[in-house]
Amino acid sequence: MPRLFTGLEIPHEVAFALALKRGGLPGARWIDPENYHITLRFIGDVDYPTANEVTDALDRLANSEAFSIKLSALGSFGGDKPRALYAGIENNAALQRLQAAQERVLQRLGLEPEGRKFVPHVSLARLRGTAASDLARFMAFCGRFEPLDFPVGRFVLFSSRDSVGGGPYLVEQTYPLAA
Repeated sequence: MPRLFTGLEIPHEVAFALALKRGGLPGARWIDPENYHITLRFIGDVDYPTANEVTDALDRLANSEAFSIKLSALGSFGGDKPRALYAGIENNAALQRLQAAQERVLQRLGLEPEGRKFVPHVSLARLRGTAASDLARFMAFCGRFEPLDFPVGRFVLFSSRDSVGGGPYLVEQTYPLAA
């Protein structure tokens, strides 16, 4: 049974710039730059017939509008008990439309709705036992986040294996976006 999700790939030069933020945060398990991505919709473990239906259904979204992404700040999930450090994405209507269209298509296949609000981001580290004060110091030490822009010309269907911290991720199918 494959574990699937849709997402956007991060260009190598952007991944390199994000990787320079690595280090110096207690309790951080840093994600390898080759595994950086933006998750659009987690699908989960599905059987092979369902995986084929997902692939076919996503074909209907190919040639949606192309757009650009701007990573603009560091952020975290977990509040007083931080669990992840990420690079946040500026509000992007085209990205929101693409994600919503995927959600609709996948629900029509009978998949359960995504339970969490879509917060587009690139996960940089998983945190365990990291104090909120250590995270605040780390983010202050990183200083100003120089925005990183890149064009998005396709979305992909990824597969992953059940592992700690995720990855490696395999591109199963690509779906071009219209210019």
